[in-house]
Amino acid sequence: MDSAPVSWEIILKYFTDLTDTQKQQFQALYSLYEDWNAKINVVSRKEFHLFYERHVLHSLAIAAVADFEDGTSILDVGTGGGFPGVPLAILFPKCQFHLVDSIGKKIKVVNGVAESLGLPNLTAKQARMEQGREKYDVIVTRAVAPLAQLKHWLVGKLDSKSKREVRGLFCLKGGDLTEEIIAARVKANLYDISDLFEEEFFETKKVVWVRNF
Repeated sequence: MDSAPVSWEIILKYFTDLTDTQKQQFQALYSLYEDWNAKINVVSRKEFHLFYERHVLHSLAIAAVADFEDGTSILDVGTGGGFPGVPLAILFPKCQFHLVDSIGKKIKVVNGVAESLGLPNLTAKQARMEQGREKYDVIVTRAVAPLAQLKHWLVGKLDSKSKREVRGLFCLKGGDLTEEIIAARVKANLYDISDLFEEEFFETKKVVWVRNF
């Protein structure tokens, strides 16, 4: 396998309207995460050379199917090292992102990265996803739990009075999700990421959009 790092410019391949600031922020992600990852392991070191493809671009698959309007409030649950929240916060600087994870050292990484990048639209906190009373227009997550479990944990977190055209739960998942969606008793739109991005990694991966539950 070629171990040469995948360039940050893989983002430009699909998102062509980035500002100079956004380009600088995306470009800075690799060295920031490389530094933090040496101290606190939040990204597979074995596959770190694929960081931009498997973490950054994968996170941005949500943006390829949903354009969040300015002022949208977005909760990233089980964010780990900051995915999908950090890349999305770069792409949507006028939306408000709140990232939570139950593991404090992962939130330390997120806060360190956000501070280095200068992301005033992002806050991160150690918490369980079912905690807190705040409501959000949008919730995003990446491979955290089955939809039925997410629905149980997150009931009441989506703002039922939200006037945003794009609202609801966006999950990054893989494989055949038929049974999972039936078990969750939700209506979901499925988007094959392979229709959005040509890299082989995305062949079985999907964005799942549940508008309400």
